[in-house]
Amino acid sequence: MKTKIFCDSADIKIIREFNDNSLVSGFTTNPSLMRLAGAKSYKNYSLKILKVCKKKPISFEVFADNPKEMLKQAYQINKWGKNVYVKIPVVNSKGKFMGPVIKELSDKKIKLNITAVYTFEQTKKIAKSLNKKSKSIISIFAGRMADKGIDPVPVFKKSIAYCNKFKNIEILWASTREAYNYIQAKQLNCNIITMPPKIIEKIDSFGKKPNILTLDTVKGFLIDSKKSRFKI
Repeated sequence: MKTKIFCDSADIKIIREFNDNSLVSGFTTNPSLMRLAGAKSYKNYSLKILKVCKKKPISFEVFADNPKEMLKQAYQINKWGKNVYVKIPVVNSKGKFMGPVIKELSDKKIKLNITAVYTFEQTKKIAKSLNKKSKSIISIFAGRMADKGIDPVPVFKKSIAYCNKFKNIEILWASTREAYNYIQAKQLNCNIITMPPKIIEKIDSFGKKPNILTLDTVKGFLIDSKKSRFKI
């Protein structure tokens, strides 16, 4: 199975660049990335992105914390485009599982990306809340787990094995930290991996022989030392 690559960015210039890249199959955003990109109006900025990304799937996240407001925002976001996935956090800031929100939206056949997932137990609860006829993504935060000394691979293995029986659910490797994560995701038969632009660019160098890597590294040291005019 091919592991699709999504670009994790809300920067319109970057989205424009990678929208034309055949390596990239879609995009993911979140409120933090929107803020980083300088968005002032969430809706207006998202609509500008959609003028660039017209066909490839892209996720926009609700930012409400109250379930009722989450639903209100989700219905609005869903209207923005046929290629839009609505991102819903697995829990709100109080730790309450958003199962009822997920179920209502999924039953309306709204495409969902359930985010901030860290455990297999969360994956199971999400899968049980999703309508089997509605397209859905479950985003598991591998990098953030690894940052805290937790091996994310067992969570992915269990989640992928469990969700294989659901044709409508895709598992996404999120919070990618390095290019090798793409190899890991492929080995696990993960459906999607979302990656920052700089890491996607590194995939182009895959397959270089170790001696070439050594040469490139040493050349880099030499260039930097010359630029710095180091002397001893």
